[in-house]
Amino acid sequence: MVGAGALAAALPAPAIAQSLTKLKMVLNWRYQGPQAWFFLAEDKGYFREAGLEIIMDQGNGSGAAVGAVAGGSYDLGFGDINALIQMVAAKPAGQGTPLAIAALYNRPPFTIAVKADGPIKTPKDLEGRTLGGPANDGALKLFPAFAKLAGIDASKVQMTNMQPSLREQMLQRGQVDAVFGFVNTIRFSAKLVGIDPDKDFRFINYGDFGMDLYSNAVIASRKLATENPQALKGLLRAIDKGIRETLKDYDAAIESVAKREPLINKAVEKERLIATIKDEMSHPEAKTIGLGDVDEARFKKSISTVVEADGLPRVPAADEIFSRAFLPPVAERIKTLI
Repeated sequence: MVGAGALAAALPAPAIAQSLTKLKMVLNWRYQGPQAWFFLAEDKGYFREAGLEIIMDQGNGSGAAVGAVAGGSYDLGFGDINALIQMVAAKPAGQGTPLAIAALYNRPPFTIAVKADGPIKTPKDLEGRTLGGPANDGALKLFPAFAKLAGIDASKVQMTNMQPSLREQMLQRGQVDAVFGFVNTIRFSAKLVGIDPDKDFRFINYGDFGMDLYSNAVIASRKLATENPQALKGLLRAIDKGIRETLKDYDAAIESVAKREPLINKAVEKERLIATIKDEMSHPEAKTIGLGDVDEARFKKSISTVVEADGLPRVPAADEIFSRAFLPPVAERIKTLI
């Protein structure tokens, strides 16, 4: 009698691969420290244990990831839940828009960076200035909402787009007056090009002006959520294991990124990873509901904030945007990160 292990070993590789559900996922950005848990989940076989083969691509902004899933190019994305709110609120209910299934960034990272020695001290000082950012940047997309809350006349602000790799240099050189981004994206990208962000830049953070928003979430196509909920449950269990491995060994986590992007500065990416976990993923609510879930009252308020500030046609129900049905049970979720 042939044992199961021997039989599996005898099977050709394609036969084994066919048993896996293959899904395409677009990340929020290029490969950096804060993507480490996805790569660890792959390297340690957690996706395969869940019966999944996840094909991950670099992203072009957290807002773009939402559009890529909505457009059908990807089954999954790691993107800005506020871009999803904007998309859902702009359409009638039941339009088959994507669904957020795990809110990993539970503190608002959105910021506008200005030169520390420049004339911009308050949000109102942005009027009459030129602001820039990558076209699909989450902070840029949320600027109309921020402007309304912060008392800025957005019609007096000139906008320009640039490649992500040019953002920090353009600000430093005075080619733009301010730039949009995630605070840790700007801070550590600046370090990589020899700029000291703590000395040279000042940050106007959206969260300081009433935008207490969630940010990046794992987002799935509505079709996948309906037709294969078990795949999504397995996906989130695998990502959970990847995050736990990251928290145990930051250096090993960065090595997993370096396997995909050998030219990264490992020391800077380790700093970026730790800062992201501390600043963007460590909301006190996680001690009660666990990482990945949302506080119902806070999330409803954030939906209303985005809808009202952007003048969108309707306020979607929370369950049109987010579902906790695929998360591990509360008792099994990560409660403490740093």
